[in-house]
Amino acid sequence: MSVTRDNLIGLLEPPIEALGYELADLELNLGHGHGLIRLFIDGENGVTVEDCARVSRQVSSVLDVEEPIATDYNLEVSSPGADRKLVKPAHFDRFAGSMVKVRLKRLVEGRRRIKGQLLGRDAQMIKVRMGDEDLSIALEDVEVARLVPDWSEYLRAGSAEISTRN
Repeated sequence: MSVTRDNLIGLLEPPIEALGYELADLELNLGHGHGLIRLFIDGENGVTVEDCARVSRQVSSVLDVEEPIATDYNLEVSSPGADRKLVKPAHFDRFAGSMVKVRLKRLVEGRRRIKGQLLGRDAQMIKVRMGDEDLSIALEDVEVARLVPDWSEYLRAGSAEISTRN
């Protein structure tokens, strides 16, 4: 049986949470040759390099014991970043009021891409305000949702390291 993203989340989320972190997202690419498991963790006070190393050691131990992957792979542990993906329903609750970019699986009200203020979540629906229009979107229609960073906030904080993903 081949391992799936959901299998790995089920295996790795409990030990990550036991260390006091949230498994914010997991990317799995076990294509031809060398595979990749990329974990995005978050903590109450953010994530440091030491936090990533601590989680990496714990997760490596779990993967060594359980051996869910039969091929060679690299394990990467990172913070979700300023432009983090919103993956879990709770993420949409936590970041209500933030600016988001949403790519949809299908057209919703004639749009496939939406950028606006996340108003929140109600069960399996999210609300996004675009200008003076509020859109209701089913979570199942969301392909990818990301925060739109307020770079002025980072510049005020004096952050020397700012990165984005496209």
